[in-house]
Amino acid sequence: MVEAMIRYEGGLHCVAVHGPSQTQIATDAPVDNMGRGESFSPTDLVGTALASCVLTTMAIVGDRHGVDLAGATAVVRKHMTAAPPRRIARLEVDVTLPLSPTHPQRALLEAAANGCPVRRSLHPELEVVETFTWSGGETAAD
Repeated sequence: MVEAMIRYEGGLHCVAVHGPSQTQIATDAPVDNMGRGESFSPTDLVGTALASCVLTTMAIVGDRHGVDLAGATAVVRKHMTAAPPRRIARLEVDVTLPLSPTHPQRALLEAAANGCPVRRSLHPELEVVETFTWSGGETAAD
């Protein structure tokens, strides 16, 4: 169990404190929903959690197989629904890996990404699209 404490500061702004490390994250409502957009919105953090979980899970599997993923990156794009109720409709995660497109662990690493704990925790109605780019420019979409 991990605990976080979230404090509402007014003006649609919150600060979350991670219990074990005391690291803080600020959130703000987005501009299109009455906020100032001065920090991550709560739904931005969902997308960020997915992308960081994908990289972390791939790195855990990579470590088990002697594959170093240092330098891998992910970009996440969040799309909200156009009509109420307001929710995340689609998350696109573009992962770039510093490995050859013919790497022998490619399928294993992509499967790890698809099975990360955050992705498994998302509602099935939320569309998730992952794209993997391996050194050499080859792209594979899920």
